[in-house]
Amino acid sequence: MMNSGKPRKRKVVRRVILIVLLLALAGGIGWFAYNSLKREYTTTYDTYTATTGSISNALSFSGNLSLIDSASYTAASSSTVKTIYAPVGTDVKEDDKLLRLANGETVTAGFDGRVNVLDFAEGDAVSAGDTLVQIADFAHLRVTFRVDEYDISDVAVGQACTVTVTALEKSFDSTIAAIDYISASTGNVAYYSATAYVDVDGGALPGMQVTVTIPQEEAKDVVILKVDALSFDNTNQAFVYMKNDAGELEQVNVTTGVSNGNYIEITSGLSDGDEVYVEAKAEETTSGGLLSGLFGGQQFNQPQGGPGGGPGGGNWNGDRGNWNGERGNSGERSSGSGSQRGTSGGGGNR
Repeated sequence: MMNSGKPRKRKVVRRVILIVLLLALAGGIGWFAYNSLKREYTTTYDTYTATTGSISNALSFSGNLSLIDSASYTAASSSTVKTIYAPVGTDVKEDDKLLRLANGETVTAGFDGRVNVLDFAEGDAVSAGDTLVQIADFAHLRVTFRVDEYDISDVAVGQACTVTVTALEKSFDSTIAAIDYISASTGNVAYYSATAYVDVDGGALPGMQVTVTIPQEEAKDVVILKVDALSFDNTNQAFVYMKNDAGELEQVNVTTGVSNGNYIEITSGLSDGDEVYVEAKAEETTSGGLLSGLFGGQQFNQPQGGPGGGPGGGNWNGDRGNWNGERGNSGERSSGSGSQRGTSGGGGNR
């Protein structure tokens, strides 16, 4: 009787060797694929430069110009227009004669203004109660604008403001003259009315749209940086990435000041001309997308130096709560004819 133990043992050994070879081959293929995919999933960095400049932010509201003084004068009794002293378009002073009726009635201006409407000519008959002439003061106008509940605590009577006529691109200095603190609510947001008076030159007329800007914080001749260049750690500490002497990225903490949603003041940690880096969007091929899925979305081939090998951590939450990530200009909040955070200042290079 033949002994079949040895042939069976040899078959088992062959199978084990074959399995080991297959595993080794699979491992080699996996390693090759991993490195190929790794090369196709690369993180790049944007460069920003700190510069010296000025920066400010402001509250901005929209409204319309309206008349303060206007008056229409009527005939007290039936008569005939005898003399017209001030044709349409004439600028008049208080107490200047406007016209005279045949019955001796004389119409005079009650304030400085301009003859806007003249409904009759000399010799025309008029009846009692007919409107004869209208004058209006186009040099001193009023703007009333709405302030929502989020901004009303930052607006006060006596604050300096700038009124810009949109159509003319002209700006005029003014102050906040009055605030009505009894709200007129729209939906879930309360609005309050504020009033400013403005002296204008020719071209600015009642009804024109304006922007009322109230300056807030300002910093002049300081180090400023694009907001996009900042990162934040889990304690909300602002930092940037800079290259060290070895050419590697390292984290540098900075302190910040005034921000307008686009640029931010750097009070310490950077100097004029310093270059900083922030992670840009990863360039990802189809195979890179597969790698992202296989390896939990981690990014490879990043310069070393900071936690995680690259900038990140935290999101900019805005200055004065009015923009998120970019009010600029800036998520801006608008309330129809209400308010939005304005942005000004800047400078700096990307």
